[in-house]
Amino acid sequence: MPIPWRSSPDVFAQILRRHGVDPAAVTDVEAAWRAFGEFLDVEVDGVDPDQDGDGFVIQWGRNSWTDGRLSLTLTRQLIVHDDADPEDDEDAYEGYEGHDDFWQVELTMCFADEPDLVGLDGLEIQDTSFAFDPIGPARTAALAEARATMERHAQLRAVWRVTPVGSELTFDNVC
Repeated sequence: MPIPWRSSPDVFAQILRRHGVDPAAVTDVEAAWRAFGEFLDVEVDGVDPDQDGDGFVIQWGRNSWTDGRLSLTLTRQLIVHDDADPEDDEDAYEGYEGHDDFWQVELTMCFADEPDLVGLDGLEIQDTSFAFDPIGPARTAALAEARATMERHAQLRAVWRVTPVGSELTFDNVC
């Protein structure tokens, strides 16, 4: 049964907790990964998966929004169509047909500068690229391929063994 797209961060938080993961205090990256995989298999109402409306990406590195800490971010992106409200004067111009909003549910885990993670922020790639495979075997395979891509780098292999020093689950409109 599909969940409403606006409920997606709450559903991810519930799945994380079922896996023994507190979204605000992740201590087990592998358990968070398993929860993310389960979350990616939840059908979301209000998105068009045939038009790349439901996808995921994994990102890593050092960013200003993580206070310069090394991080690993598990992201599910949902694209929803926002129809113009006929009662809203701002939208009442000819030709307006609404627009697509990009929302991201992200679990960001931050790490201390441990020896095994040196160079994580300098890898030639900083993400797995977006995957928009349909829910089911194709998405499961895409997630496995993303993990395999990450496993090619010693620093990313080490992320699974290191305890994060902070984490946060967010839900943002990114454009």
